Amino acid sequence: MTAVGFEQAAAAASGDLRGSTGHVRLRKPTSNLFRARTRSANELDLSAFSGVFAVDSQARTATVGGLTTYEDLVAATLPHGLVPLCVPQLRTITLGGAVTGLGIEAASFRNGCPHESVLAMDVLTGTGEVVRATPGNEHSDLFFGFPNSYGSLGYALRLEIELEPVRSTVQLRHVRFHSAADIADSIARITDERSFDGRPVDYLDATVFAPDELYLSLGAYSDEGEPSDYTGQKIYYQSIRARSTDTLTTHDYLWRWDTDWFWCSAAFGLGHPGVRRIWPDRYKRSDVYWKIIAADRRWQMSSRINRMRGRRPKENVVQDVEVPVAALPEFLDFFHREVGISPIWLCPLRQRDPDRHWSLYEFDPGTTYVNVGFWSRVELAPGEDPLAGRVNRAIERKVSELNGRKSLYSTSFYDREEFYAIYGGQTYSVLKKHYDPDGRFPDLYDKTCKEA
Repeated sequence: MTAVGFEQAAAAASGDLRGSTGHVRLRKPTSNLFRARTRSANELDLSAFSGVFAVDSQARTATVGGLTTYEDLVAATLPHGLVPLCVPQLRTITLGGAVTGLGIEAASFRNGCPHESVLAMDVLTGTGEVVRATPGNEHSDLFFGFPNSYGSLGYALRLEIELEPVRSTVQLRHVRFHSAADIADSIARITDERSFDGRPVDYLDATVFAPDELYLSLGAYSDEGEPSDYTGQKIYYQSIRARSTDTLTTHDYLWRWDTDWFWCSAAFGLGHPGVRRIWPDRYKRSDVYWKIIAADRRWQMSSRINRMRGRRPKENVVQDVEVPVAALPEFLDFFHREVGISPIWLCPLRQRDPDRHWSLYEFDPGTTYVNVGFWSRVELAPGEDPLAGRVNRAIERKVSELNGRKSLYSTSFYDREEFYAIYGGQTYSVLKKHYDPDGRFPDLYDKTCKEA
C-alpha cells in the first residue's frame, strides 16, 4: 500500500467509525480469543490494512498492516533472510492483535514480546482520529499504553517493526530434566548467557509432561542438517520425548506448534494414526481447529452429549500466565496438585529494553519470567457449575500471590478494583479519556472480564 493509498483507506475507516453509534468492534475473519464476546451492531471493517506494505532488508524493518497475519508477514520477510523479532506460535495471529494483546514465543527470552520491536504505529482512536504514535512524539503515551489494551483504546492500522536475520535451519536439542527446580535454574542461566553447554541458544521453550519429566527445547540457527517434517503424519510435540536432537527449516520451526495447535489437535482424534492419515494436511492448522471449537461452543454439542451420558461437568481451563522464574517450581507444584492438566508449555520471557515502561502490563525489567500455557478442561464435582470458574479463580489467586501476570485472551474473573491494580488502571483511565472519551470501544475490564 502506498502512502496515498494508506491515507485514503485511513480516512474511509475514520469516516465509518464517526458515522456509527454505540460500541464498535473489529470485524475479523479469524480469532485466537478464548473468551466470549457480546455481539456488536457496529463492526469496523479494517481489511484494507492487511498485508506487508514494505520490507527494507538493509534497515531490517517492515511496514505492515495491523490486520496482517504472522503467516503472511513471515512469508514476505523470510525470502529476505529476515523474520520479526518475536513470531507468535499460531499462524493467524495478527500483528495488530499481538501488539494490542500480548504475543510470546521462543525468542522472547532475548527479544521480549512483539510490541517491543515496534518502531511506530498509526492508530485509529475512539475519536475517529488516526494518530501516529512513536516512543518520542506527542502520542508516546499511547505508544507505551497500547500493549495489553486489547482494542479498547483503538486499532493499529499500520506498524513499522524491526526484523532480525535468520539462517535456513534451526537445530534443536531436547534436554530432559527431572524437577521444576532444575529446569528453572537452567532457564535463568540460559537467559543470562544465551548459551547451554557452550553452544549458542537462539530459541528457548520447554514442555512439561509430568512433574518429573520436563524438556528444554533449545534452538540454534544453522545451515546444516536434514530437516524433519511435522506437517503430515509425524507430530512435533511427541518428538520432544523421542529425540534428543532434531532439525527443522526455519519456516517449519516458526510454525512447529500450529500443525497440532500444540497438542490440542488430539481432541479431534488427530493423535490416532488412522484419523491423521485421512485428515488432509492443509487442514492441520490451528485456525481450522478453532472453527470447530467455535461451532461447538455456539451449539453446545459436547456439553449436551456429556449431560446425556451422565458425565461430570468440566471447566474450560485455557490460560497463559507469567510467573518469575524463581517462582516457577512453586507454581508448577500447585498446578500439578490442584489442576492436573498436562502437557504444559513453558516459554521464558525477559523485557528487551529494561529502561522502557509499558503502562498496562508492567514487569520487573530485571527479572526473567516464564509463560506457563495450559489449554484443556478439568473435571468438576457432580453439580458444580463450570461457569463459576473455581479452577480458573484459584489459578488467578496463585499467580497474583507469586507476583505474576495473566494474559487476557481468555476468561478472567478479577473484580474491577483488583484488575486495574494489576493492569495499570490509573494510567488506563487517562488514556481512555484522551483517546476514547465517548467510549466507542468497550472498556478494558468490561471487555476482558465481563465479555462486553
